[in-house]
Amino acid sequence: MKALCWTGVNQVSVEDVPDPVMLNRQDAVVKVTASSVCGSDLHLLDGYVPTMAAGDVLGHEFVGEVVEVGPDVRERRAGERVTVCSIIGCGRCHYCRTGLWSLCDNTNPNPGFLEKLNGHATAGIFGYSHAMGGFAGSHAEYVRVPYADVNAFPVPEGVPDSSAVFASDAVPTGWMGADLGEAGPGKVVAVWGCGGVGQMAVLAALLMGAERVIAIDRFPERLAMAATIGAETLDYERVDVLDALKELTGGRGPDTCIEAVGMESHGTGLQYAYDRAKQSVRLQSDRGLSLRQAIHACRKGGIVSVLGVYLGLVDKFPMGAVMNKGLTLRSAQQHGHRYIPMILDRMSKGEIDASPLLTHPMSLRDGPKGYDLFKNKRDGCVRAVFQP
Repeated sequence: MKALCWTGVNQVSVEDVPDPVMLNRQDAVVKVTASSVCGSDLHLLDGYVPTMAAGDVLGHEFVGEVVEVGPDVRERRAGERVTVCSIIGCGRCHYCRTGLWSLCDNTNPNPGFLEKLNGHATAGIFGYSHAMGGFAGSHAEYVRVPYADVNAFPVPEGVPDSSAVFASDAVPTGWMGADLGEAGPGKVVAVWGCGGVGQMAVLAALLMGAERVIAIDRFPERLAMAATIGAETLDYERVDVLDALKELTGGRGPDTCIEAVGMESHGTGLQYAYDRAKQSVRLQSDRGLSLRQAIHACRKGGIVSVLGVYLGLVDKFPMGAVMNKGLTLRSAQQHGHRYIPMILDRMSKGEIDASPLLTHPMSLRDGPKGYDLFKNKRDGCVRAVFQP
């Protein structure tokens, strides 16, 4: 079959790879009908995740049709249209049973790297390096889905692939950010980053009843999209974000700050130049400009909810601000299984429409072009989605 593979730093190509086969009795094989790029893929593309190998199939956000199920699969069936969570859970360990799906004990067969780096390993993730299990990704014609009853969710009739594809990752990740941030009635929420996850965090916060949501980015088309959802917007290249947030909140600061940028945070000024220099020579693994900004901006006693992917070490982390301001810092890879059934139900009722994120539909063979548009923010690209 054809698949889009990582072949080196900033290099991807469409290759012929073996068709997936079921390895366990609870597996299924899904024919991919739509697979989206994601901002966290760029960390792989840029070489900041050291456990990639040439030929690894990229992609973790997808929708498709079940074509084959193992003998122990009870809930899914051939011919069913499903959204597959990017995080692979077993459904049985302590973490899955308590709703902490991305911490699953049983789905990452290569735990050693993360155990050394972070103390413990996390769940397996489709198409996200050998540190996360080495699972083949979704930018392909077919994908093997482990624990299919747990990780594949039936898509209601009437919900198009253009929206359902984002129920795999972008929507539940954004929803989790607002949920962890307790973005309810009366709250002022600030969101750093207006990519797909940031847009969905804005939407989730508003659906949860937040009084105001302020979205921060530098690309006019992304800020316009957030404004269409209902956010106030700040262009960080035109204003001092900390001063602007104080002014907008009467000097208090947002109740909830959601960081949806991650380890390649962009910014301006000397601090950004310092971060880039240290990351380029691997004296730090992650650029944390937006994270530091969110911590400094958040009101005393507020919540900082971190959705952006971080790998290891962030220099100049403002622990003094966290402690002295009494902040709560909450984060995780997405616990998508908590939210996906609810999200698909809301999509079927017209309460959530994620299809505006799909700015560039294209065939799988155009995958390298899609990643170039996405990485370099060309032609107003928010998400390129490949249809094999």
